[in-house]
Amino acid sequence: MNWKKKVFEDFKLYAVTDIQSESRDALKKIEDACRGGIDMIQLRSKTLPDQSLYELGLKIGKMAGHYRKLFFVNDRPDLAILLSADGIHLGQEDLGVSAVRKLAARSGVRLWIGKSTHRLSQALAAVKEGADYIGIGPVFATPTKPDYRPAGLEFIRQASGQVGIPFVAIGGIDDKNIDSVLTAGARRIAVVRAIFGAKNVCLAAQKLREKIENFSG
Repeated sequence: MNWKKKVFEDFKLYAVTDIQSESRDALKKIEDACRGGIDMIQLRSKTLPDQSLYELGLKIGKMAGHYRKLFFVNDRPDLAILLSADGIHLGQEDLGVSAVRKLAARSGVRLWIGKSTHRLSQALAAVKEGADYIGIGPVFATPTKPDYRPAGLEFIRQASGQVGIPFVAIGGIDDKNIDSVLTAGARRIAVVRAIFGAKNVCLAAQKLREKIENFSG
């Protein structure tokens, strides 16, 4: 088994960026997150122009490979393919899983494909579509998804009993409420602000990973 497949099968902590502007600080924080113990990094920005996203993605992809982390791109299969990313994360309004799978295959690229879901029916539909993993949430209210009503812990309990592929809980999760998320049945956690909004990004990632690994509920 190659290291990338092993990381995907075993991933616990998934860091998602929310980059607002071009700065060296973003790369420094991503490197600190890698050092702190994340397994996967997702390039996500709703504001950067395409060329800036591409150039930043090249740097993140190289960094991820150095630290043996998986590199995912949010929403944009074209960029994921151009960047030779490990995967793509799709929203409910994006191209479907099968269409992205065909596009990647035509380009000679193998992508892991994740999909955001906000209720059980969407989660089960994503499984049927052939997603490799799903995101479930937002679990709690979060400024990165202001238009979405929190799905709550019940969605995690439903997914842990009925979803047969890896799922990652996301949305407003931090070191203060992560225990309740783990107790509900999540074993993979994705965060934005809890890592990248911390004063010490490396330490924040370390603490979250330790909570996941040491959970005994």
